[in-house]
Amino acid sequence: MKFSCEKALLQAAINTTSRAVSPKSSIPALEGILLEADHDLKLTGYNLETGIRTSVPADIQSGGSLVLGARLFGEIVRKLPDDLVIFTAENYMVNIKCGMSEFNILGTDPEEFPELPTVEYQNSLNIQQNKLKSMISQTIFAVSDNESRPIHTGALFEVNDEGLTMVAVDGFRLALRREPVLAKEGSSSFSFVVPGAALSEVEKICGQVEEPASVTQGAKHVMFKVGETILVSRRLEGEFLAYRQAIPRNNSIHVTGDTRALLSSIDRVSLMINEKLKSPLHCIFDENVLKIRTKTAIGDAADQCPIDGDGGGLEIGFNNRYLMDALKAAPADRVRLELTTSVSPCVILPAEGDENFLYMVLPVRLKAGE
Repeated sequence: MKFSCEKALLQAAINTTSRAVSPKSSIPALEGILLEADHDLKLTGYNLETGIRTSVPADIQSGGSLVLGARLFGEIVRKLPDDLVIFTAENYMVNIKCGMSEFNILGTDPEEFPELPTVEYQNSLNIQQNKLKSMISQTIFAVSDNESRPIHTGALFEVNDEGLTMVAVDGFRLALRREPVLAKEGSSSFSFVVPGAALSEVEKICGQVEEPASVTQGAKHVMFKVGETILVSRRLEGEFLAYRQAIPRNNSIHVTGDTRALLSSIDRVSLMINEKLKSPLHCIFDENVLKIRTKTAIGDAADQCPIDGDGGGLEIGFNNRYLMDALKAAPADRVRLELTTSVSPCVILPAEGDENFLYMVLPVRLKAGE
């Protein structure tokens, strides 16, 4: 096996694939990257949950395949000078040359590297990379980390005539984003759940570009193809929350506010709250003003934020982080907050235009004196 490749291209490919490499595994080969030289150079990382494979343009003199320890290989390439990397392997002994630098390291048998699962095609869709990236970043914070409900440790992808809807829920809040798709094939409507860990890798692979990414649903796996990179992940099985029934939409109180102004007010009052000193935000929705206060052992804080609309003096408590996460993710300058009582959820939507996002935050019960 012998090839030469630009250092920057090789380093980018190693960075991408090593995200799916197991730091520690009972199968030593899974701690490495599989290199395959044929028409082009392919690199694969796989941790039995998620696999990432990417192709790099390289000048291949002789083909072959082997596995190299991801950490050492990555560090070597990262510290090489910016030049052409010449890679030669014979009987698992690997020679790496670049400029005046030279390394000899030992590879392992590619037969020990498990094959990436095949995705038995069921349905597929195409969506712009930048839209997929923003949809993931604006919902992933609400993916649950509670393993007692494994289905909620992923996000729901629901495809129908409205486009692609992504939903994440963790028992305290819900995040929903909707975007039109470029094209879809297969059933007129279909849905599947992708693990949160795989989605955070897809978010990193997607660029801020309008080129399409394809998502393919298989019987047990889902595959994302972004440029020259594919990511294969197992699907989560189970009954996802019936989110349409969970979101109250006949709320009696509607107020609108500037997203940044609301965030700034909550952020200031939150200075009194930390990991050890937790306290809910005490919010009062009055006419054209939202009053926020909180009190902990280190002191108390109060702030006011102008809003449009009358909350009728509704007093309601919220976890400060959950409210801030939703407002930070909201892709709109102004938002509409819908409420009903002090024990019903707050629904956050765009103040105008299409409802392409919706966040729901459950309230926290206020004790006397809070």
